[in-house]
Amino acid sequence: MARPREFDEATALDAAVQHFWLYGYQSTSVRELAEAMGITSASLYNAFGDKRALFKQALARYIEISIEGRVIRSEGTHSSIVAVAAFFKDIVNYSLNDQNRKGCLLVNSALELNDDDVELKGIVVDIFAEIEAFFKRAIASGQEVGAVTCSLPASDLARLLLGALLGIRVLARVRPNRALLEGIARSALGLLQA
Repeated sequence: MARPREFDEATALDAAVQHFWLYGYQSTSVRELAEAMGITSASLYNAFGDKRALFKQALARYIEISIEGRVIRSEGTHSSIVAVAAFFKDIVNYSLNDQNRKGCLLVNSALELNDDDVELKGIVVDIFAEIEAFFKRAIASGQEVGAVTCSLPASDLARLLLGALLGIRVLARVRPNRALLEGIARSALGLLQA
């Protein structure tokens, strides 16, 4: 009969997310992960699989908490372009409150992962596509009621917002200046006005 786990898997996974976020996938060893998670290497392997499998679970957890939660909150409480503005405000505030200047785990991963790791890169690409789809839904809704310019297709404007978002997350690591980050968001949102 298998012994019950002597640690909380969710807490250990959250610790792994933080460690990958701070140090990256490539630079992190299983030993360092186990130590950060407060478990043994054997427990890590038994509960989460190898480092790659744990990283996939960590990405999924980050997406669930950081991205999906933010999109759901923004869409659920605001209409069209107000949801996008709320999303950007939340991102800027979150970025500036991050004392470790970790940036975005997805952006960090996109820059770090090898081109031959199609599966892990695919996870990152898919979530960027989900964010773009959120922007496109909001823009299309705004265009229908005349609140957003129709000078460009919703898909092009959504890609512009995605670029601004990724720029904010990268700049927040090296120039965590509120005026800079809010200026980028304000300028991007200003281009949407009808």
